[in-house]
Amino acid sequence: MKYPSYRSLSFVLIPVFLLFASCKDDDGPDTTGDPSNLQVSLTLPDEGPGMVIIEASAENAVEYRFYANPQADPVVNSSGRFEQLYTQSGTYRIEVRAYGPSGRYVKAEKQFTLSEDNPVTIGEGYSTPIEYPGYQLVWNDEFDGNTLNTQFWTYETGAGGWGNNEKQYYRSENTSVGGSLLTIEARKENYQNSQFTSSRLITKGKKAFTYGRIDIRALLPKGQGIWPALWTLGNNISTAGWPACGEIDIMEMIGGSGREKTVHGTLHWEYNGHAQYGQPYTLPTGIFADEYHVFTIIWDENSIKWYVNDIKFNEVDITPSHMSEFHLPHFFIFNIAVGGNWPGDPDASTVFPQQMNVDYIRVFQKN
Repeated sequence: MKYPSYRSLSFVLIPVFLLFASCKDDDGPDTTGDPSNLQVSLTLPDEGPGMVIIEASAENAVEYRFYANPQADPVVNSSGRFEQLYTQSGTYRIEVRAYGPSGRYVKAEKQFTLSEDNPVTIGEGYSTPIEYPGYQLVWNDEFDGNTLNTQFWTYETGAGGWGNNEKQYYRSENTSVGGSLLTIEARKENYQNSQFTSSRLITKGKKAFTYGRIDIRALLPKGQGIWPALWTLGNNISTAGWPACGEIDIMEMIGGSGREKTVHGTLHWEYNGHAQYGQPYTLPTGIFADEYHVFTIIWDENSIKWYVNDIKFNEVDITPSHMSEFHLPHFFIFNIAVGGNWPGDPDASTVFPQQMNVDYIRVFQKN
């Protein structure tokens, strides 16, 4: 394990008191023994996992307690300095408490991320142009700025398996925008009776399209039980239901067991019950977490064609009358599911957190 140069994060925290002493009958609690002005600084490795140094100070503090995570037993001392070794990259949460002579305390809860030594940069991998002959760009999101554009996107939240016995709880906190990227992160953490959290974004009611060329440039996650997807549903799902609304899976990847080199492009529709057709695409070398790839469909009145890096791997004729779902508007969905019927559950080999980074989505239609 190497310990590179370090970067520091400092926080000044608003006191939050938890009361352990009994209150005076007349004058209320005696606060003369309470701590105040808790300050916490974190010194992180400049790259990758390693030793994190936590330094806390507070006025009138006689004891400090450090929790490496909400479920951990505390490390206790009177100096306020703690060292915690992290051997894997990921996003972590810690808590520090400062106790005063009164027995009451102030606390700080903070989150930080330790990145891989050599993370994949946005410039690595395949990219596509922003214009094509015979097409016009009708909508795109380049994920500039530092917040999700809610004129385009809505968070879908909650658990319940999502029809596939999935294990995650979808929440907005697992989405971030920065560095011209949308990041959806799947985490191993207990939340609302779920063991994992992630995010699911939709454009329903905001952006929907019928036909066109759709390019999505993304870097995929990896690991057993990890299930990233870039897909669409028919805008009429609320009235028609599934699968009668139609579903276009632009890209799905099933992590684990050497499957991270293969993605799937699939249609689902109604034809005397649930009908579906799909084909996989397998990279000649490497996996989809090694660099960015562009996932494309070209959708017109006659067919839907799937591409990875402009290499065609699937085509479906949509002219039959029982495929009318694919001649109506569809909205987009981006998500990472965890566990479920197809990938199975995560196991000891699965490293968390896992991220899907999206550089852009672009929708082109014929002139």
